Amino acid sequence: MLVKLFGAAVQGINATLITIEVNCSRGIRFFLVGLPDTSVKESHERIVSALEVNGLKFPRHQIVINMSPADIRKEGSAYDLPLAVGILAASGTISPDKLSDYVMMGELSLDGSILPLRGALSIAIMAKENGFKGFILPAANAEEAAVVEGLDVYGVDNIRDVADFFNGEKKLKPTVVDVRNIFSEGRTSFESDFSDVKGQENVKRALEVAAAGGHNIIMIGPPGSGKSMMAKRMPSILPPFTLEEALETTRIHSVAGQTGLHRSLMMQRPFRAPHHTISDVAMVGGGSYPQPGEISLAHNGVLFLDELPEFNRNVLEVMRQPLEDRKITISRARFSVDYPASFMLVAAMNPCPCGFHNHPEKECVCPPGAVQRYLNKISGPLLDRIDLQVEIVPVPFDKISDSRPAEHSADIRQRVVKAREIQMQRFRGMHGIYCNAQMSGKMLHKYVSPDSTGLKLLKTAMERLALSARAYDRILKVSRTIADLEGSEQIKPAHLAEAINYRNLDRDSWAR
Repeated sequence: MLVKLFGAAVQGINATLITIEVNCSRGIRFFLVGLPDTSVKESHERIVSALEVNGLKFPRHQIVINMSPADIRKEGSAYDLPLAVGILAASGTISPDKLSDYVMMGELSLDGSILPLRGALSIAIMAKENGFKGFILPAANAEEAAVVEGLDVYGVDNIRDVADFFNGEKKLKPTVVDVRNIFSEGRTSFESDFSDVKGQENVKRALEVAAAGGHNIIMIGPPGSGKSMMAKRMPSILPPFTLEEALETTRIHSVAGQTGLHRSLMMQRPFRAPHHTISDVAMVGGGSYPQPGEISLAHNGVLFLDELPEFNRNVLEVMRQPLEDRKITISRARFSVDYPASFMLVAAMNPCPCGFHNHPEKECVCPPGAVQRYLNKISGPLLDRIDLQVEIVPVPFDKISDSRPAEHSADIRQRVVKAREIQMQRFRGMHGIYCNAQMSGKMLHKYVSPDSTGLKLLKTAMERLALSARAYDRILKVSRTIADLEGSEQIKPAHLAEAINYRNLDRDSWAR
């Protein structure tokens, strides 16, 4: 008997419908076609064991399985469940009447238990778009897939449960998740808070400006000055997730297998902090079977690169295009996939190899030229994409010993959210533009127009501080954000002065 049922292949963050045809006829051979990889071909042994342990006989007939479309490579062990169910239906062990209503995916253990899979949310979205009634998958992934409304999601633990369900001997209870209730509760609770940071008011202000405008920022300071501590608190002042952003970010983490079991949606913006030994493929994504890299896992969140000059130069250079395009395209001979990569870059570095250049108390012991060579490890084009460059000095004792709490992250976040709302109104109707950092040169002329006093100040700063020409646009973008934080439509000289102060590394005298 010939039966048809349905699974899915995940490419990028999207899922493609896979039709599985199983024909059981006279003979003793087993054929699996349709461009399966090695792990799919190995499903035969897992299926045989799972069925026998659960009292379901593997048919002693010739079995031919076709997975179409045949030009898409089928990867991974998650096809075990639909293949097993198809074999049982083709041999007459279970009824095939309801198979066409469901998408099924899941890896089988030798005892018949169903193990977790990757990309459950993407598959559930695809199933809903294609009009399927339900999605049968491992119980550990059920809450993740259940965020898709209008689709019955059945989490199962064993192959026997699925067989009994199709035979009408057992009813499965669909998983129900109150997405909006769960989502509203977890968006603004953070373990780390800016109230823990003593002193460093100027750096906190710079981080607030960066968060308000979506700007990239680099902090330069000696060891122990609080760079990493403040960077880790950055998500606590960013605007809370919208439901659309949460779904998109969860899909990326689901495909990478990093959502965690028995979880529905990601509630907070991601914070990724890869070690400086990371490879370029791990950073941007790729591999023989492409997977999202750190820049995609940081989508809609923060990518923190500590000790920036210690990263391999190739790793930093491959980030240049994603920083501009906010996506990464990974191409292979047969296909290409796009991963979103709209992240906020927060970097930190020591000012020199010994770490004490420009330190108010300790003397730098680096030889002549060492500071400039250290800074030259970071290319000009990469620095060009970092809007705020802030120098940090150690916190004095009277600030460290002060027992009074500093300003809380919630208070800073309120100001950031108000500034972002102004920007959303400003860029309404412009696709892909939602914050000041994304403005083009044409948009700068439209939305950033300093008065004559401001232009004179900017000209003086460019000449006296030896600022580079590339700093001009960055200063204007940052000044627009500072004005938004104050609720001012006009760019005032004070806004420009503060923005100019955030260009430390552009000064010719900094490394001397």
